[in-house]
Amino acid sequence: MSESSKIKVGISVGDPNGIGFEIILKTFQETNLFKKFIPIAFAHPQNFFEESEKYKLDTNIICVENIEDVKENFLNVIDIWDHPFPINYGKDESTAGNFAFISLEAATKALRKNKIDILVTAPINKKNIQSKLFKFKGHTDYLDKEIKGESLMFMISDQIRLALATDHIPLAKVNEFATEKTIIKKIKILEHSLKSDFNISEPKIAILAINPHAGDYGVIGEEEEDFLKPLVKAQYVKGIRIYGPFPADGFFGSQSYQKFDAVLAIYHDQGLIPFKTLSFGEGVNFTAGLDRVRTSPDHGTAYDIAGQGEADHNSFKNALHTAREIFLNRKKFNDSIN
Repeated sequence: MSESSKIKVGISVGDPNGIGFEIILKTFQETNLFKKFIPIAFAHPQNFFEESEKYKLDTNIICVENIEDVKENFLNVIDIWDHPFPINYGKDESTAGNFAFISLEAATKALRKNKIDILVTAPINKKNIQSKLFKFKGHTDYLDKEIKGESLMFMISDQIRLALATDHIPLAKVNEFATEKTIIKKIKILEHSLKSDFNISEPKIAILAINPHAGDYGVIGEEEEDFLKPLVKAQYVKGIRIYGPFPADGFFGSQSYQKFDAVLAIYHDQGLIPFKTLSFGEGVNFTAGLDRVRTSPDHGTAYDIAGQGEADHNSFKNALHTAREIFLNRKKFNDSIN
C-alpha cells in the first residue's frame, strides 16, 4: 500500500450523549481527508443526519447496508442499531452505554476480520458501558482481549510520546501491578512500537521512578534500589537504549523528555498529567502492542459541553492521521523483515 492509498478507517461513535457524533462530523466536514481515508462509522445514519443538521455541518454522509458497499468521498454509516438513539445530551445513561458498546463491538469485529484497516474510537463513559459483555476498565483492556498481542497505552503528540507501565488501576495498587516482570514486558513492547510504528531505528527511552526523588537512595522508597535501577541496567546491556529511573517532577520541569523518543511512566497520573498539560486537545491515545491499529482522541465524553456545538475535533482528527501513519509505517517495517 502506497502513501497515496486511501485507508479504510472504522469509527466507533462512543457515548451518543457525549460529543462523539459532533467531533466525527466536524472532522469529515474537511473534505481533504477523503483523499486519504474512506471513513466507516458504525451507528444509525439518522443520528448522523440529525446531528449534522443541528450543528449546520455540510458533511457528506451516506448510509450503506454492508461494508463491501462503502463509497469514497463520503462518511459511510453502517446501521448496526435497530433504531436511532434518542440523544439526551450530557446525561449518564445505561442505554447510551449499551449503544456505545454495540458500535465498538461491530467496529472491532470489522478490524479483526480486516474489513477495515484501522480503528478510531470516539470517547465512551467507562461506567455506563459496563454490562455482562463489557466488564473492562476501558477501550484498551477490551481490545487487549479481542485483538492479538499484548496492549500498551501509548499517548502521542507533537511534543511527547508517553507510555504507561500500568494504566487504569487505583493508585493504592500501583506497586502490586508495577512488577519487574510487567515493566520489562512494557519496555519491550514500547521499543518494538517505536521501531515498527514510528520508524525510529534506535529509539531512546526514558523511564520514570516509582517514588518521589527516585527514592533518594532508599530514604523515601526502596523500589528503585531493589529492582528498578538494576532492571534498567540489565535491559540496556541487552541492547535497549533505556535510561533512568528519573524523578518525574524534575524530569518534566527541566523538559528532559525532549531528549528521548518516548517516556515510560509507571502509573496513570504520573504520565497523563504532564502529557495533557503539554498536549490537551491535540494528543492521541494509541493502543500499541496489538496486531491491529487503534487510536482515539485524548479526551472523554465532555458531557458538560455536549450538544452545544463547542467541541474541538482536533484530537480526533489527529487520531486519524496518527493511525494512518502507524499503519503505513508498520507495513513497511513488516515488509522489510520478511
